[in-house]
Amino acid sequence: MIQQLLQSIPALAVYLIVAVVIMVESLGIPFPGEITLISAALLSSRDSLDISPVWVAVCASAGAVAGDSIGFGIGHRFGRPLFDWLGRKFPKHFGPKYVAFAESVFTRYGVWAVFFGRFIALLRIFAGPLAGSLKMPYPKFLIANITGGVVWAAGTTCIIFYLGVAAEKWLSRFSWLGLLAAVLVGIAASLWLKRKTGKLVDAQEEPGNPDPAYE
Repeated sequence: MIQQLLQSIPALAVYLIVAVVIMVESLGIPFPGEITLISAALLSSRDSLDISPVWVAVCASAGAVAGDSIGFGIGHRFGRPLFDWLGRKFPKHFGPKYVAFAESVFTRYGVWAVFFGRFIALLRIFAGPLAGSLKMPYPKFLIANITGGVVWAAGTTCIIFYLGVAAEKWLSRFSWLGLLAAVLVGIAASLWLKRKTGKLVDAQEEPGNPDPAYE
C-alpha cells in the first residue's frame, strides 16, 4: 500500500517540494529542509519510482543557493533590527543567545561559516540574513554559498540514496525496515548535533567562558 501511494507522487512534484522547502528554510524561516531532502533521496532509491537522485540534488542545491542569496539581500537591507523583530516573533529560533552565538561564529570564521553552516541546522537559517546584516562582501558570500549548498545537497542525497539502495538489495522483503533504520540513524545524528549546538549557545551567555565558536 505504501509503495502504491509513493508511486502516485509525480516526480516533478517531489523536485519542486524539495526546492521550495529548502529555499524557504535558507531564507531564515524554520522549515524542515533537511528532512525533506532526506525523504526525497530515499524515494529516489526505489527502483519502482521514477525519481532521479541527480534531479533531487540539483533542485536542493538550487533552492539552497537561491534562498541564501535572497536572505542575504534581506539581511543587508534591514540589518540588526530584522533579528530583533524575529527574536520577538520566534524566540526559540532567533532569541538573543542564538543570534549572539551565530554572530560569534560568523565574526571568527567569515565565509567558512557560510560554507559549513549549511550542515548545521541553527546556522543554516542564519547564514544568508546574518551574512547580509554583517555586510559580508557578496562575491565571497556567493562562492561559499554555492559550494556549501552543492556539497551539502549532493552529499546528503548521495549518502541517503546509496543507503536506500543497499537496504533494497540486501534486505529484500524488509527493505523498508532498512530505510527506516537509515532515517533513524540520520535523525539521531541530527539530534546529537542539535544538542551539542544548544550547549554552545548556552555557553555564550555564561560570563567568563571562552568563545563557544572557538570551542
